[in-house]
Amino acid sequence: MTQTRTQTDWPATGAVIINIDHVTKNFTTPDGQPFTTLDDVNLELREGELVALLGRSGSGKSTLLRCIAGLIAPSKGTVRYRGAPLNGANPGVAMVFQSFALLPWLTVQGNVEMGLEARAVPPPERAERALKMIDVIGLDGFEQAYPKELSGGMRQRVGFARALVVEPDALLMDEPFSALDVLSAENLRTELLKLWGEKDFPTKSILIVTHNIEEAVLMADRIVVLASNPGRIRTEIAVDLPRPRDRRSADFEQLLDYIYKIMTGHDDRTEGQPAPITEPGQATPTELPLPLATVGGLAGLMEILAAREGTADLPDLAKDLTFEVDDLLPLVDAAEMLGFAEVADADLQLTAAGQAWVDATIVDSKELFASAARQRAPLVRAIVRALQRTTDGTLSERFFLDLLGRTFTENDARAQLDVAIDWGRYGELFEYDSDDAELILTTSGDPG
Repeated sequence: MTQTRTQTDWPATGAVIINIDHVTKNFTTPDGQPFTTLDDVNLELREGELVALLGRSGSGKSTLLRCIAGLIAPSKGTVRYRGAPLNGANPGVAMVFQSFALLPWLTVQGNVEMGLEARAVPPPERAERALKMIDVIGLDGFEQAYPKELSGGMRQRVGFARALVVEPDALLMDEPFSALDVLSAENLRTELLKLWGEKDFPTKSILIVTHNIEEAVLMADRIVVLASNPGRIRTEIAVDLPRPRDRRSADFEQLLDYIYKIMTGHDDRTEGQPAPITEPGQATPTELPLPLATVGGLAGLMEILAAREGTADLPDLAKDLTFEVDDLLPLVDAAEMLGFAEVADADLQLTAAGQAWVDATIVDSKELFASAARQRAPLVRAIVRALQRTTDGTLSERFFLDLLGRTFTENDARAQLDVAIDWGRYGELFEYDSDDAELILTTSGDPG
């Protein structure tokens, strides 16, 4: 009979495999400015645990994973494998990528043998181990197939087999299910957990990067939540739920709600958190960046919320809309920034201002939005004020991109300005001339 791990095996009592000690990672923007992706991250990965690294876009999850793998070096701090500092690729890990990363000219067996070949394993042993792992991962009969002949789920199975066949100390997974359809992802996730539960599973620890809260709670023994811009550890949560986990159980739903509160910045119990951010009306564009949400997306969320009598449980709402957390939370942030909704105990609640915006006519809705954006959206407010101080109410977009580029990367600065333009245009606060790349103050944006 197959031996399985019991729940008492899961608390992190095993030997430390990976140690991340005060790791900071800086990149340089095109204009030569430093940009911090990770800031003073400390983390241990031990034998016998499955850890989920959870965070929004911009939290540096994938960057941290690549530092652990030794693919990039930290700017400060140290990554250690079994106590030894890394000076190159980590010899004790293997990675599974979101994009499968298979070589199209190699067969399934050829792709699985790649890591063994790189480690100079003799061909007979290489073939034997690859065929055994192909069978374990559920691809028996497809050894000589090419990636183009496989479905997405089967390609990712090849990715798992290629990583596991080298029997790494730690398996690193970067959003491994996000490129799959819902059923394929669920099936592969379930099978991986079954394999992980077996005593002869060929790796001692798993670290999975995800932005899917339910996936993290379903799989992990410990969840590490990262804050964004720059990425730093916000909190760590031990998941003390028996396996297999029941999504419908009260404990599962309670943990989901708690993590949603953390992800939306509304958990007062989180240790090590900075003081609450400046109120929108007083914040600068760098202290409180605009959420990457369009007016159309925000309006849709508000309509849905109004149809639910003004309140919705965030996990339930995300599930009903088949959104991932990265899709939903920017809209939630935008609604909060503008004062149209509030988050309390993982519930999203429509405010009186939000209800008025939903009920308003097209003309009135523009005026309500313009007033909220001018008062509560720092970058929109800054643009309006800058335009008001010119002689002709016109400024080049380059002016704002240069200012934003002191804090944001070039792409992020562009994204911030694009959101501001979308919001400003809708509220008729300013126009945007794409031919001349200029922002132009409108009558409603002028206090006079």
